[in-house]
Amino acid sequence: MNIRDKRSMVNERDLRTRAKQNPGERSFNKKDPAMYSSNDIIHTGPVDFDERIAEHEGSIMSISSRDVVTIPPTTTIITAIRTMTDNGFRRLPVTDAGTNRLEGMISSVDIIDFLGGGSKNLLVENHYNGNLLAAVNAPVREIMQHDAASISEAADVAESLRLMLAENTGGLPVVDGVGHVLAICTERDFLRFAEGVISNKRVAHYMSRKVKHASPQTGIGDVAKMMIDNGFRRVPIIREGKIMGMVTASDIMHFLGSGDAFKRLMTGNFHEALDEPADSLISRELVSIDIGSDMGTAAHLMLEKDIGSLPVLDDGRLAGIITERDFLKAMSG
Repeated sequence: MNIRDKRSMVNERDLRTRAKQNPGERSFNKKDPAMYSSNDIIHTGPVDFDERIAEHEGSIMSISSRDVVTIPPTTTIITAIRTMTDNGFRRLPVTDAGTNRLEGMISSVDIIDFLGGGSKNLLVENHYNGNLLAAVNAPVREIMQHDAASISEAADVAESLRLMLAENTGGLPVVDGVGHVLAICTERDFLRFAEGVISNKRVAHYMSRKVKHASPQTGIGDVAKMMIDNGFRRVPIIREGKIMGMVTASDIMHFLGSGDAFKRLMTGNFHEALDEPADSLISRELVSIDIGSDMGTAAHLMLEKDIGSLPVLDDGRLAGIITERDFLKAMSG
């Protein structure tokens, strides 16, 4: 089936859906979640994720970030932390210094696993006798993902989407035939891909409903451990039933790699920093979305606010979380 046929099928399906939603050519209701966004944007023509994929078929490079920063495996862990912190990155490909061939990946989750008491923290205890200062000066190859997945520059968007979901990863280095890193394709790139799309896919259908949360006074180290133990990258902070904000793995890494916490890390008083309350990491205003909103609206809001997730509210109370990963699931479904 060619792209034009796919578009035709998509358009016919969307027209049937709109007919069901708007019988008798009734005027659009602003409170209809199919047409209303939290930013008061009215969409006049439906576009589907399937059509958007068809338009880019055969070109993963068309949506990937070519301005990719890599580090060699001999880079110290503390330098990797500072590089990600200074550039606002969640992950870095690790490549051979001479050939730029992919050797692994390091992410903010790996960092908090290492510093926050996960399995990678055993490196500190077993190899450095608990000396954290010595451990953070170890080469990043000690804690990086050695078998990191990658995608060929010849791959199409749909193939990249499937691989990212199958590997449960937030980023895929794009490589040439001999493994040189050319670009990186991330969940954020797919979020841009989905922005503004009226998909007839609701936030309520794709959000995570079983959400673990922490209180404002929970220690940062305990929140980090909660993420590691449960495979999360973000935890909502809730006080008396109301959400105050979100703490992410990147927030914790940034905290550890800069300012007072970094000074404590370098002087050996690091565990004091991990005892700081989690609400001290909440620096942004709370940005949320209503449970009836469209996934395209959520994508627009997340990109506009430069955030990787949104608390989903139902009558003002937390009903779930929608994340960049949920967009991959929506686009694959």
